[in-house]
Amino acid sequence: MNRIYADHAATTPMLPEVSTVMIKIMEETYGNPSSIHQTGRAARKILDDARTLIAGKLGVHFNEIHFTSGGTEADNLAIFGAVDAMKDKGKHIITTAVEHHAVLHPCQELEKRGFDVTYLQVDDTGRVKMEEFEAALREDTILVTIMYGNNESGTLQPISEIGQVVKSHQAIFHTDAVQALGLIKIDVEAEGIDMLSASSHKINGPKGAGFLYIKNGTPHHATVFGGEQERKKRAGTENLSAIAGFAEAFKMSFAKSEEKSAYLVELKETLLSELNQQDVQFEVNGSLEHSLPHVINLSIPGAEIESLLINLDLEGIAASSGSACTAGSVEPSHVLAAMYGANSEKLFNSVRFSFGYNNTVEDAAFIAQSIKKITDRF
Repeated sequence: MNRIYADHAATTPMLPEVSTVMIKIMEETYGNPSSIHQTGRAARKILDDARTLIAGKLGVHFNEIHFTSGGTEADNLAIFGAVDAMKDKGKHIITTAVEHHAVLHPCQELEKRGFDVTYLQVDDTGRVKMEEFEAALREDTILVTIMYGNNESGTLQPISEIGQVVKSHQAIFHTDAVQALGLIKIDVEAEGIDMLSASSHKINGPKGAGFLYIKNGTPHHATVFGGEQERKKRAGTENLSAIAGFAEAFKMSFAKSEEKSAYLVELKETLLSELNQQDVQFEVNGSLEHSLPHVINLSIPGAEIESLLINLDLEGIAASSGSACTAGSVEPSHVLAAMYGANSEKLFNSVRFSFGYNNTVEDAAFIAQSIKKITDRF
C-alpha cells in the first residue's frame, strides 16, 4: 500500500540533504564548540556558520539567534526569561486561548507564581479581534505572547497589527512561529516582533533543534544555568549535528518558499474541490483567507473522530485530530473549543490534514475519495 503522510504540522520527514550534512558532522566533527583547541574551533565554525545562515535568512543579527532543543524550549525560554527581566514593571501577560501548550502551560505556571494572565478569546475563524487585544493591554502588561499561525486550525493571527500596537508600549512581544517559518514571509523588524520561536522538525530538519530570536536590547534573563553558551541565555553544549541539519533545512525552506506555499495551497484546494465533487458533507474550521498554506481542518458531520482516523489509517492515510502533543488524550481540542464552544459537535468530528513537499495533487484527491468511502460506510 502506498501510504500518504498528511500530518506535517506534527512533524516532517527529514530531507536527504539534511541527513547527509548531519552524518558528515557526526562522523568528522566531534569537538566541543566551547573548546579553544583546533578540534573545538572546527566545531565552533560549524555552529557559527549555522547561526550566520539562519540570521541572514531571517534578516536579523548573528547574536540575536539562540539555539535551543526545539520550539517548546524556545517558548519557555522566551516567556520565563522575559517576565523575570520585566517583573519589576508589572505582572500582567497577554496570550490567547488557542496557543500551543508550550505557551499555555508556562502561562498557567506563571499564574501560580502570582502573575495575571489574560487569555484572549477568538472568533469562529480562530482569529483575535484587535479591539479586544487593545482593550486588554494595560500599563502593567510586560509580555504579549501570541502565535503566528495555529497548528490545529491553520489560522494566522494579525501579528503585524499587534506588533505595531506593542511597539509604543513597555511590553515585550513574542510569537511562536513554529508552523509559519519557511512558509510565510516574516519581517521581525517591520512587524514589531521582539522574540520569535522556531523548530527544526517542522521544516524537514531533525528533531531536537530550534532557536529563539531575541532582538538586541530586549530585556531577558537566562533560565538555564551552567556554561556560557548561547550568549549566557541557554547553558549546555550545543547539539552540533542537529543545529547544522536545522540550518540546511532552513536554507532549503527559504530557497523556494513562495513556490512551495503556492503548491501547498493547491493541495488544500484540490482536497476541498474533490470533497465537493464527491458530495461529502463538511465544513472548514478556521479561516481560508488568513491561513497557513499547509494546514486544513475539516468538520465532517456524522463522523466520529477516532473511527475516522482509524479508517483513514487503514486506507494508508496519516492524519490527525489536532496537536500531536495531546495525541491519545480524551480531552477535546482546546483550539476548537475556543472557536466554537465546549459543547460543539465539531470538537468530536474534526480532522486535520497538513501537507508537505512529498505530497501530490493525486494524494489530496485520494484523501477526499477515501473520506467519501469511509463516511458512506458510517
